[in-house]
Amino acid sequence: MPETTLPVFLTAALPGSGRTTLDGEEARHAATVRRLRVGERLVLSDGEGGMARCVVEAVQAGRDAALTLAIEEHWIEEPPALRVIVAQALAKGDRGELAVELATEAGADAIVPWRAARSVARWEEGTRGDKALTRWRATARAAAKQARRAHVPEVAEPANTRELAELVQTVSRALVLESGITTRLTEIELPPQGDILLIVGPEGGITDEELTTLSDAGATAIRLGPTVLRTSTAAAVALGALGVLTDRWK
Repeated sequence: MPETTLPVFLTAALPGSGRTTLDGEEARHAATVRRLRVGERLVLSDGEGGMARCVVEAVQAGRDAALTLAIEEHWIEEPPALRVIVAQALAKGDRGELAVELATEAGADAIVPWRAARSVARWEEGTRGDKALTRWRATARAAAKQARRAHVPEVAEPANTRELAELVQTVSRALVLESGITTRLTEIELPPQGDILLIVGPEGGITDEELTTLSDAGATAIRLGPTVLRTSTAAAVALGALGVLTDRWK
């Protein structure tokens, strides 16, 4: 797997060799914002592990921007053996999008918006909820590009507590971040592979009923340390700790 700090652009189709054209919003960003020129290099990603290093052969800027690219190298990055799914409680304003951004940059493999009881944001079914979900998904895409990730984490449909409890029963380990718990992450045995579900509550905290429901389903409540983290930063801090405690980053 080649090391690269080259800018990453997402594309639906990723040829293995030859030439290809980057167009649409990604091309406008490359030509207008990044100001890439002939002879410079970039990486194309399909968001599912496929990556290709390319050299720019021609640039058309403007509304109908397009870059003609020659593919120099193509490779596949496999997903980690130990995946982390973040169940993120809905948050008010842009705090939810910040949580998605930071979790994606920290390595989350999937994100589940959680309709927690104390979430101020409600995401009711309909236009407003659809727009909020679209923003979370766009945030995950942008953050994956910024972090030069080969995989864009899927942002699932929002789940209620009952649905989240059902998800708990399907994963290798489920952890609930809760400041009032004495058990720490370093005291928990973690699986070498499979899925870890990391559950982050809202600013108002997880209710006793929610904690009971999730614990009965098999989740373990833990705390990260002596401080109380915001819902927008908790997942990223936990992901960093999981990376240190496991072989996830090797």
